[in-house]
Amino acid sequence: MSGLKKLAQETVIYGLSSIVGKFLNWLLVPLYTFVLAQQSDYGIVTNLYAWTALLLVILTYGMETGFFRFANCDDQKPNQVYTTALTSVGVTSLVFAVCCVLFRQPIADGLGYGAHAEFIAMLAVVVAMDAFASIPFAYLRYRRKPMRFALLKLLFVVLNIALNLFFLVLCPKIMVWRPELVAWFYRPDYGVGYVFVANILSTAIQTLCLLPAMLAEKFDFSWRVLSQMLRYSLPLLVLGIVGIMNQTVDKILFPFLYTAGDAQTELGIYGACFKIAMVMMMFTQAFRYAYEPFVFARHKDKNSVEAYADIMKYYIIASLFILLGMIFFLDILKLIISPAYWSGLRVVPIVLFSYVFQGIFFNLSLWYKLTDKTIFGTYFSLIGCVITLVINVLCVPSMSYMASAWASFVCYLTIMVLSYVVGQRYLRVPYDLRAIGGYFALSCVLLGIYALVVHYWCDVLWACYLCRVVLIVIYALVVYWREWPKLRRTRL
Repeated sequence: MSGLKKLAQETVIYGLSSIVGKFLNWLLVPLYTFVLAQQSDYGIVTNLYAWTALLLVILTYGMETGFFRFANCDDQKPNQVYTTALTSVGVTSLVFAVCCVLFRQPIADGLGYGAHAEFIAMLAVVVAMDAFASIPFAYLRYRRKPMRFALLKLLFVVLNIALNLFFLVLCPKIMVWRPELVAWFYRPDYGVGYVFVANILSTAIQTLCLLPAMLAEKFDFSWRVLSQMLRYSLPLLVLGIVGIMNQTVDKILFPFLYTAGDAQTELGIYGACFKIAMVMMMFTQAFRYAYEPFVFARHKDKNSVEAYADIMKYYIIASLFILLGMIFFLDILKLIISPAYWSGLRVVPIVLFSYVFQGIFFNLSLWYKLTDKTIFGTYFSLIGCVITLVINVLCVPSMSYMASAWASFVCYLTIMVLSYVVGQRYLRVPYDLRAIGGYFALSCVLLGIYALVVHYWCDVLWACYLCRVVLIVIYALVVYWREWPKLRRTRL
């Protein structure tokens, strides 16, 4: 079976946990926007989960990628690499959780949640368990067990959704019908706190289910291997920190930067509309799970660079198709959130393009990972982080969340271009820039036509929807006409 077909198959399987799983989790957004009492409540969720995303990167400190790198080395024992990584991440995660639980009140006071220090304790434990679980999940990917990986990821999603529905929807109804059934543990005024209760319970169950993977290899910790892995992975830690900051720093700093109104309310609106664009991230994440092991396994093949070039092109084609579909039918997608949040929908197209650039940047990152020049990834992400910080600090006070959306756009566009230009000097990959540029141009033209149709035919609903379908079909037909004959001849 060709490498491209194998990659496509694994991407589909990982999609069960990534696309399908994240989609199901994504459906919590309408639940929160319709059920939580105020937009500011969702602002709390947006802010604290931005912190957890950053902390998760810190606590894994690049060891996932380090595990793939050294487990595929001929001079290393895979079981030793695995148990060394698992022990290292497990110890650091435990220390982090204990410290945060002990000092939860000072931390909560500093973040503005002094009345609910337990939020900090719960999320700290969640982050610690997620960091520890990242190594067993990487092990499942290494052993090519995508079905087990997918089922465990879906288990968390299903549990999290079920517990959210239980606490936020079912318990309030039971309190009306039969209060004695839930009054011993349920507090009607706790509201957004039950989002974090559901998370810690579902994460704990998922972690327990990972025990067979944790114990799959004989314990063989090695300080030598740990030293080698840390030398490789620590630059990735800096890369990961600044990379995740590019995604979350706006939501972390927003309450401190926006003073023209209720910052938590504005952040809630921005966070809900930002989540609509997460469909693009779901696709990229599913692709990443299969692509990263594929890259390290195939990098010695003589035709590997041609394979990387083709995969980049097909990734961009698929991403632009998703982008067009979401923008064309945004008036339908917006129905998943409460009308109280619709004022922020203008950020969605900007965020979608940012996600496309981010996905391309990830694809380009193979050159510095394969050549062990991971420091370049750090440089690029630092540049992007500076851009994000500067635009947010200077513009959020006057532009609110629109500044945050444009900051992401400029950040990922800049580092994408930089990574391509520098990367071609160290690992020349023959990307089909003419075709890629053509698809971007075609997408922009179709978006321009759509904007004109909406402006002039907005009162003719059937004509608007017909035009949208026609534009999507045009894009698909152009792709089919240009790529299908080449794809049939491809043997990777």
